[in-house]
Amino acid sequence: MVVAPPAVAAIAAAVFVHMRRQADRQRQLIDDLIRTRRELAATERREGTLAERQRLSMEIHDTLAQGLSSQQMLLQAADRVWAADPEAAHRHVRTAASITERNLAKARRFVHDLTPADLADGDSLEEALRALAARASQESVDLVVRCHVVGTPALPLPDRVASALLRIAQGALANVREHAGATTATLTLTHLGDQVVLDVADDGSGFHAPPAGAPAARARGHGLPAMHARARQLGGTLTIESAPGEGTVLSAAMPLEPQP
Repeated sequence: MVVAPPAVAAIAAAVFVHMRRQADRQRQLIDDLIRTRRELAATERREGTLAERQRLSMEIHDTLAQGLSSQQMLLQAADRVWAADPEAAHRHVRTAASITERNLAKARRFVHDLTPADLADGDSLEEALRALAARASQESVDLVVRCHVVGTPALPLPDRVASALLRIAQGALANVREHAGATTATLTLTHLGDQVVLDVADDGSGFHAPPAGAPAARARGHGLPAMHARARQLGGTLTIESAPGEGTVLSAAMPLEPQP
């Protein structure tokens, strides 16, 4: 009778202390779980923001920046021949004005929908590439761009693939106009059953192409890394064959999977 009450009290105190420690441990685990979920959500938001920023930068580079570059080149050409050949100068200015109008339409579409304008009206990739080649020839002073289509698609071309290939073609032609000093360029779209390949070849000055598999950061400028990123996002590849004085061939291969 003398020993039992203290023993019961000791056991009860031990149980209470154990339960208190368990509750504290559970509360700490819950706090850690909540903190981890918050950190994970913040990381996902940062990654999503960076991905969206990269996507928007590529869209701006492939639409508005290229249009502005073409306008600058045409206006500089008009300025050079303004006194000697007024008709040619006026022609360059009119072409620059048409590019401005088209760029404005692209900017408005860019605000509402990032689908390329040439594909937004239901045109096929082949039609969009032919229109791009014709427009590039018209907007360039000394460059003629041709377009060829080889084979027929065995599988439906997904919208994302068509958009990516059109953007790559636009970026490649922008590089040709600004850096290559070429007189001719050729767009070739080849359907190969389970993949589609776009080749952009020019007879320009060429350059030291980065080796196969080299990080996109080693490529010059912003255009080539953006093209690498577009191809990589869709499981495709982008290769460049070039050497100083020997022109350049850029090839983008996109895999196609059966549609459900």
